[in-house]
Amino acid sequence: MMTPELTVLALAGLLQAVQFGLMSVPANRELGPRYTTGPRDGAPPRPLSPVAGRLKRAMENHFEALILFTLAVVVVTLGHRGSGFTATCACLYLGARVLYIPAYAFGWAPWRSAIWSVGFFATVAMIAAALL
Repeated sequence: MMTPELTVLALAGLLQAVQFGLMSVPANRELGPRYTTGPRDGAPPRPLSPVAGRLKRAMENHFEALILFTLAVVVVTLGHRGSGFTATCACLYLGARVLYIPAYAFGWAPWRSAIWSVGFFATVAMIAAALL
């Protein structure tokens, strides 16, 4: 049986796949399949529309955040330090990452940064809880 933290990690992985789809569909429409499926050797990068560009950056940001969150889940799980607190932190991380997508796509300032902070600090709290 998976721990709550591992379940959330699996869901975060699926969220990453969803984000890829949310970004790639408009990017392919805007740039065209000839460009996106080609090798792009020596071709200058083409700009995306503001929303597609934000979706791309939100996806890239989740890749970065997912590294630290994965570390937190591994430390909690392998250290047998899971608790209601760490499970809640994991859920907060996932909820923040879900909200981060529209916050970034639609330019919700300063809420995008606040939402990002919730996920980041929930992840750090998981690591700290595993050590204490």
